[in-house]
Amino acid sequence: MIKIGLLKERKIPKDVRVALTPKYCVRIQNAYPQIKIYVEPSETRCISDAAYRAAGIELKEDLSDCDILLGIKEVPADKLIPGKTYFFFSHTKKKQPYNQKLMQALIEKRIRMIDYECLTHSDEQRILGFGFYAGVVGTHNGLMTFGKKTGKFDLQSAHAIGNYEGILEAYERFKLPNIKIAITGSGKVAAGVIDVMTKLDIEPMEPSDFLTHSYEYPVYTHLKGGELYARKDNDLFYRDDFHANPQAYKCLFTSFVNQADILINGVYWEHDIPRLFEKADIQRKDWRIAVIADITCDQEGSVPINYGASTIADPVYGMDRKTMLRTDPFLNTKDTIDIMAVDNLPNELPVDASHYFAIHLEKYVIPELINETSDILQRATICENGKLTKDFEYLADYAYVEVKRVKG
Repeated sequence: MIKIGLLKERKIPKDVRVALTPKYCVRIQNAYPQIKIYVEPSETRCISDAAYRAAGIELKEDLSDCDILLGIKEVPADKLIPGKTYFFFSHTKKKQPYNQKLMQALIEKRIRMIDYECLTHSDEQRILGFGFYAGVVGTHNGLMTFGKKTGKFDLQSAHAIGNYEGILEAYERFKLPNIKIAITGSGKVAAGVIDVMTKLDIEPMEPSDFLTHSYEYPVYTHLKGGELYARKDNDLFYRDDFHANPQAYKCLFTSFVNQADILINGVYWEHDIPRLFEKADIQRKDWRIAVIADITCDQEGSVPINYGASTIADPVYGMDRKTMLRTDPFLNTKDTIDIMAVDNLPNELPVDASHYFAIHLEKYVIPELINETSDILQRATICENGKLTKDFEYLADYAYVEVKRVKG
């Protein structure tokens, strides 16, 4: 019998999402009699304890006899149960400084850490994530920010509406003015962004037309691959080469800063990947972008004026173009840019996002748990038995606690 425990979220601020909803707990147990699911009670989870109990899923305060523990956000180091297999977003693969102690605790407690972010098909395409709803909420709140900044329209925040069905109902009655939106990135995040564009009747435009035309209605252009990056030596784009040698490429986005009113950023970013623009660019006289919805939300990353994540309760801060200092948001002036940089966007539509996540977890990951070997799970295993796995040995200086020798 494989015992799976759904963890109560303990990171502050609290995340209310869950990896498996009652419906999918029941479906998994029916399909796989060798699996038993338990739920740790939580007063803050978006789906109540009563809903799990009504579905016949057992609630249990102590999950120490479970084999596998499923969370969403990082589990505090002092709450980790030694020797277990954990699934959650660990935010350690980029050597994030704020999670170094967590990484070291995973090693010390001989935990098998399987990171959702690292679950991929053989071609490195990600299997799991909340990207679609990050795209939906980030786009929605970016539009809300533009409306509040310019006074041109009023749109409630996603969390104030509370569910995707309510958002779609709001869109049925909503008409945008003639704004121009630049979208960057691909994958599930971009799918969520494009979904909002479609629902709001925002028309797609080729990048070349976007750069040279004005419109009487709202439009967007979607920039990815060769529309966004080119080699420095020959102005061409080769996808595999870009992933292997991103430092050899330049970003082409600066051509769009004088044409777009809103930037919705969904590109994956690491330090070797060129930024969309540099800080000095915001001082250009022809700079037009009034709002940046930074869905990727890497501090000083692809958007260099992202000076840190905002919160669901306070999602927007302003940036003074002259001083490059943070200021109040929603100032109706061209001298400021408003930044929407919430780093847990799907938490604004937690039930929808949890159902979406559970669908893919059931479809792609649960079957792997009952296999004797699984390439999918092994690729996503950062550490086990007190050691980093081969693909993550580059984390050694980050993951292992240095032992200082005492002379004597």
